[in-house]
Amino acid sequence: MMLAENVVELTIASQLEFIDLVTTLTDNITSMIGFDEESAYWINMAVRESVANAVEHGNKYDPQKSVDIRFTIGVDALRVTVRDHGEGFDPATLPDPLDPHNLLNPAGRGILYIRTFMDSVEYERHPEGGMIVTMSKRRAPKQPQDLSEGEHHHDAVGN
Repeated sequence: MMLAENVVELTIASQLEFIDLVTTLTDNITSMIGFDEESAYWINMAVRESVANAVEHGNKYDPQKSVDIRFTIGVDALRVTVRDHGEGFDPATLPDPLDPHNLLNPAGRGILYIRTFMDSVEYERHPEGGMIVTMSKRRAPKQPQDLSEGEHHHDAVGN
C-alpha cells in the first residue's frame, strides 16, 4: 500500500551538466506513478526548464550554490519544487513572450512553457534567499487493474 505522499529530494551543483540527472529522475518518477507518455514528456520539459533557470538566472552558475529539487508524489498529483540560492526575481516583471514586440525575444519563454505544461505554478521567495518554483500536475489515481497492466507492459518492453 502506498503512503499518501512520498518524497524524493535531489540537490545538484549549479552546473548544466547535472540537468540530465534531474530529467532521468523525473522520467523514472513519472513512469513509476503512471503518467502517460505525453504528460511525462511535458512534465520533464517543465522540470528541465525550471532547473536550467535556477542554475543560469538564479545561481548564475556559481558552483558554491546549489539547486534543490523535491518531488512530492501524492495520490492524485505530482508536485515538484525547485529552489535556487540566488537573488530572486519578480515573475511579473518579465516581458510577455506572447506580445508581438517580444516574439523573437527568448526572455520569459521558459516560464511560459512551465505554466503551459503544468496544472499550477507558483513562485515565492525563500526566507533565507533564492526563489522556489512549485509546479503541480494532476493525474487519475491508479486503479488495481492499472497496476497489473502496467507491470505486464513493463515486462513486455524488456525491462
